Amino acid sequence: MTSGVVDAQAIDLRAVQRQVDAVLEDFLAEKTCAAAGRGHPPEVVQTVRDFLAAGGKRIRALLCVVGWHAAGGDGDATSALRVAASLELFVAFALIHDDIMDDSVSRRGRPAVHRVMRARLGEDERAERLGAGGALLVGNLALMWAQELLHTARFEPGRQRLVHGLYDAMLEEVMYGQYLDVMGTGRGADDVEAALRIIRYKTATATIERPLQLGAAVAGAGAATMDVFTRLGLPLGEAFQLRDDLLDVFGSPDGACAPGLGDLREGKRTVLLALGLQCADPVQRERLGHLVGRSDLGEREAAEARTILQDTGAREHTERMIASRYEQVLKVLDGAGFPSATDRALRGLAVTATQYTS
Repeated sequence: MTSGVVDAQAIDLRAVQRQVDAVLEDFLAEKTCAAAGRGHPPEVVQTVRDFLAAGGKRIRALLCVVGWHAAGGDGDATSALRVAASLELFVAFALIHDDIMDDSVSRRGRPAVHRVMRARLGEDERAERLGAGGALLVGNLALMWAQELLHTARFEPGRQRLVHGLYDAMLEEVMYGQYLDVMGTGRGADDVEAALRIIRYKTATATIERPLQLGAAVAGAGAATMDVFTRLGLPLGEAFQLRDDLLDVFGSPDGACAPGLGDLREGKRTVLLALGLQCADPVQRERLGHLVGRSDLGEREAAEARTILQDTGAREHTERMIASRYEQVLKVLDGAGFPSATDRALRGLAVTATQYTS
C-alpha cells in the first residue's frame, strides 16, 4: 500500500482520494480474510465494499487531510489518511441507517442496503422486517470498523486524546441530529430554525467541521486553528445540506442529478419545505400539506409540489441561503492565513460542497 505521502506544496485531492480508497480496500481485504477464516458470512464485507464503491465525493476524507495540511502536517500522512478513511466507514454506517429509517429506495443510484437485504430473502413474509434488521447490523459493523480503523492510526504523544475526543463528539452530534430528525422535535414543519438545528447536528458538524478538526488534531493544531474550522465548517456544512435538499427535490440543471421523490414522500423536515409552507398562501399551504409525506406520491403530484416550492420563492430563498453561507466561508478563509496550497484546496472543496452536482 502507498505510504500516504502527499506533497504539501500542491495538494492533489485526486491523489488523496486514491490513497484513502487504498486504505479502505486494504482494511476491507483484511476483514474479508478474517471472515473467511472464521466462517462469517462473506456478503457482509462485500456489502460495505459495494456501498463505498457506489460513489460519493469523499469530501469528509479530503477535508480531513486538508485540515492536516492546514495545521502544518508535512511528509508522511499515513495517520491522517487512516483517520480520513475511518470517516468514510462512519459515513457508510450513518447513511445505511438513515436509509432504513427513511425507507429509502436507493442511495447513489443503487438500491439501498436494506432493499438489497430484503431482496435476498425472496418471498419470505418477514422479508421487509428482516431485511431492515440485516442492514442495521451491516451499518453497525461499518461503525465498529470505522472506530477500529481509527484506533490503528498512530499519533504523536498527546494528540490521541484530542483526536478521539473530537471523533466521539462527532458521533454524539450525529446521533442527536438523527434523533431530532426522526422524532420531529420542533414547532412544526414550517419552522425554519428547527430544520436548521437538525442540519447543524446531523450534517454540518460531521461533514465539514469535525473532519477538518480531526485532520488538524493529527498534526497537533492549537485552539486558534480549531476555532477557524468551526467558523468555516458550520456555514459550509449547512450550505452542503441545503444544496443536497434542493438536489433531491429539483435535481440539477445539467441533468447529472435527476429530481427525486425521497424527501417529498418522506415529508422530510427540510429548510426548503419549511420556507415553502411559511411563504405559501392558504390554498398552496393546504395543497402542499396534502402532497408532501405521502408514501404513494407519484411524479405528477411531485411536479405539483415542486411548482409550489418554486412559486412561493422557497427554492430561490434556499439558493440565497447557500450563497450567503458560501460568502461567510470565503471571508473566514480570507482572514485565516493558511498556506496557499491549503487555501486553494479549501476554496475548491467549498465549491464542491455547494454547487449543483450529483
